[in-house]
Amino acid sequence: MKPNGNAKKGGISGFFSGLKEKSLLWDFVPTETKNSELVVEDFPLLPLRELVLFPQTVVPIFITYRPGMAALEEALRRDNRLFAACLKKHEPASLGEDEPWPVGTVMRIIQHLKLPDSTYRVILQGEYRGTILSTDAQKDFSLVTVAPVQTVPLGEPVSPGDAALMRTLQKSFAQYAEFTKKISTDTISATDRTENPERLANLVCNSIFLKTEKKVELLGIANVRERLEKVLETIELENEIFGIQKNISGKVKSRMEKNQREYILHEQLKEINKELGRDKVEDEFADLEKTITGKNPPEEVIAKARKEIARLRKLQPLSPEAGVLRGYLEWISDLPWSDYSADSGDLAEAEKILDEDHFNMRKAKDRILEFIAVRHLLADPSAAERTAIKGPILCFVGPPGTGKTSLGKSVARALGRRFVRVSLGGVRDEAEIRGHRKTYVGALPGKIIQSMRKAGTVNPVFLLDEIDKLSSDFRGDPASALLEVLDPEQNATFTDHYMELPYDLSKVLFITTANSLHTIPYPLLDRMEIIEVPGYGENEKLAIAKQFLVPKELKDNGLAEAKIIFKDETLKDIIRYWTMESGVRSLEREIARCIRRVARYAVNREYGTPEKPVTTFKKTVKSADLEKLLGRRKYKNDVVFKEARIGVSYGLAWTETGGAMLPVETTRFDGSGELIITGNLGDVMKESARIALSYLRSTQDRYKFQVKDIGKSDFHIHVPEGAIPKDGPSAGITLAASLLSTLCRQPPLPGVAMTGELTLTGRIIPIGGLKEKLLAAIRNGMEKVLLPKDNEEDWAELDKDIRDAIAADFVENADEVFRLLFGKKILK
Repeated sequence: MKPNGNAKKGGISGFFSGLKEKSLLWDFVPTETKNSELVVEDFPLLPLRELVLFPQTVVPIFITYRPGMAALEEALRRDNRLFAACLKKHEPASLGEDEPWPVGTVMRIIQHLKLPDSTYRVILQGEYRGTILSTDAQKDFSLVTVAPVQTVPLGEPVSPGDAALMRTLQKSFAQYAEFTKKISTDTISATDRTENPERLANLVCNSIFLKTEKKVELLGIANVRERLEKVLETIELENEIFGIQKNISGKVKSRMEKNQREYILHEQLKEINKELGRDKVEDEFADLEKTITGKNPPEEVIAKARKEIARLRKLQPLSPEAGVLRGYLEWISDLPWSDYSADSGDLAEAEKILDEDHFNMRKAKDRILEFIAVRHLLADPSAAERTAIKGPILCFVGPPGTGKTSLGKSVARALGRRFVRVSLGGVRDEAEIRGHRKTYVGALPGKIIQSMRKAGTVNPVFLLDEIDKLSSDFRGDPASALLEVLDPEQNATFTDHYMELPYDLSKVLFITTANSLHTIPYPLLDRMEIIEVPGYGENEKLAIAKQFLVPKELKDNGLAEAKIIFKDETLKDIIRYWTMESGVRSLEREIARCIRRVARYAVNREYGTPEKPVTTFKKTVKSADLEKLLGRRKYKNDVVFKEARIGVSYGLAWTETGGAMLPVETTRFDGSGELIITGNLGDVMKESARIALSYLRSTQDRYKFQVKDIGKSDFHIHVPEGAIPKDGPSAGITLAASLLSTLCRQPPLPGVAMTGELTLTGRIIPIGGLKEKLLAAIRNGMEKVLLPKDNEEDWAELDKDIRDAIAADFVENADEVFRLLFGKKILK
């Protein structure tokens, strides 16, 4: 059943006219009958749908289905009273299908009107609350036996606490009415005037908008004080919810009004500009479009930019999407699309610049000069029509401190191009290369596009530093993302995830640096032209120190105008005893330490003041001064014995930081033929030791072994500095020499180092990293090296000062090595 909200025509409007003429609906309602006057009675059941009726109220409703109409007709035949109870389900099809709530209200029929479709419009007046004791189903309706709710009234007279409770409820109800704007002033006045607590509760419960279950709960509470408190709690909760809603609505409305006001002002400003004849003044969108088209990008880019500008015009300026679009368009406008920097065609000047900045590095410098020469030839218009050169992808590989990164800057200066650098060390997110999608908050392009904007031209020198230090995890593989960037056939259409437009990187000269090639994926390595930057020899370091490091550190430490002289022997001693590296970083630090100590000495002598200008300060740094300036020597080459020892041989190893000496020590004792290998060796090096022992056992008829039965001897091979991992096959011949020395009880020739992979048949296989290994031998005072015969061509390509610093013998098999190390005294 539903309350009759708006009867519109004919008999219905006349039917309710008497009700509307009353000034107060609640004036009809008599005071509720006392509990003592009420008895258990039988009433026809009026089932209601989503409607709970309360005593002391008058409610007009429609009765439109058969059970309700039958109950009404039965009540008219009796005493015009029936029992109204709400059904537990929402949409009953028949009376027996849904169960009513056990609590309801006895209602008196004030007026009724039967309509032509046999439905009824009635006005009901609530008398008292009741509880269903039993139900007797009739043909079309049900009779229910109803017991009155035994209420527990407030005390007489009403206590101050109860009076305060009623007043609080009246005040809260008035606030609720103000929030909802749906409660009539007559109802508000009736609740304010009433002094009956039961009537107050009924009026409030009937007027507020609650769920059916909540209203049934409030209807069934017998204790009046408890009922008032529950009603007050419910209405206070509703008031709090209304207050929060009002606050939120106010904020939203204020924001909308602000946006609307700005929009109106913008439109008015446009009209004012038109009236003032300022039609030619372009707005920011027109300026943005003009900037983008002025960069001469491809047609695809212009079309995309115009489409996004058209979208941006339709958006409110402060909307989040407008900010994203504006940032995207600014990236398009800031990128270089057709701005070139003219390449230098002067080969002599370029070579001079490269030599000024770096010593030696002939391979790298020659490749750059070749590139400049080809660019110079293609500058001819007729040649340019035939072909176009693409930027090469160069990879400088070498130990740390050899000048790979600074060489990239020199290349840019020699070419006359802009220079940008991106460090890839530790990068493990693919988005660092390709960028993020615009849908992410705070999205940006990747490092490639960001660096191109920074460069400002389409043909800069782009240095990707430490490409061998890339990592990968769940966020993607940056090395795979670089495959497109470092491929001259693909990077003409490089697409960043943020830009979603192809960008031409084919004119960029990419230079990458790495300490080792082992960690670079092969597909990426295959795209690059490898140029080795080997470590420096002692003479090269001396030249670098004299030409570059000393002048630089004097300038950086305020002594550029002083007369500070480093003798050659002094610099050589720093190189030999305070540094142990392939590059010159440590050398630069030690020279800087020297100069800082000299600067402190000069300040203590009051140089640098007007009385004693720094130009008058003179100092010659000698070898004898080094321990005072730098402290005791750091490296003494203790791993190398000056005298020959049985079972000790010296190998050469290559590391990412340069070459190193690899002493091998072997001892023998009686046992069961066990081979013990220590020194933190890798699997490959352990295999080399087993191969060496097996080879020697197969050749025992050639050499004077001091052991009758090798099978009953245990051998312990140790490589000192056991905390450092060591691996690789090139120590095979060194292990064999150490084992042979132990078996024959003969020491090898002192001052001789060797390197080479040994096979099971005694062949010596060539090795790599020859220059670094030779530099390590020279640093440690070796007089001769034994090298594989197949490395003779590599020896010829070395610098003359390295070849002059140490003697080399080239060998093809182990027997030659043993003859050079031990002579004929070990042969049978």
